[in-house]
Amino acid sequence: MRRILSILLENEPGSLSRIVGLFSQRAYNIDSLAVGTTDDASLSRITITTQGGDRILEQILKQVNKLVDVLKVIDLTEQSHIERELLLVKVVAQDESTRAAVTRVVDVFGGAILDMGRISYSLQLAASTEKLESFLDTLRHETEVIEMVRSGAIGLGRGDKALKG
Repeated sequence: MRRILSILLENEPGSLSRIVGLFSQRAYNIDSLAVGTTDDASLSRITITTQGGDRILEQILKQVNKLVDVLKVIDLTEQSHIERELLLVKVVAQDESTRAAVTRVVDVFGGAILDMGRISYSLQLAASTEKLESFLDTLRHETEVIEMVRSGAIGLGRGDKALKG
């Protein structure tokens, strides 16, 4: 089962390394990882997506909570949450019909054209992982993907509750 964990920790050198090390030592795979500072510059938030059942998740949560830098860990999977991922993709757009088709797909999915080259378009979409997959599938029916990069998922719990230390 796919899990999305949100970890609040002190923004100190080596904090991220300790989290990643914990996963690798126990042979838990990280599907995606996103990290950045919060509204408090002394704190960072790490969002990790991984795979595993309840027993594996329980072990991950226990081990991560033991780390000195970690203030709080929340499994967003089972609660109501907002999740987004950023996709940047460059596609072939040589002729007018392909350009028009790509533009329609971008408009339907609520994306943006960031750059127009002689034979390519660079596109952006921020959405759920599932919507990004659908966007890419649709694009691939219209043109060839030259290059792409994804940020990995980030998430927040819905409502008034906050991940604070």
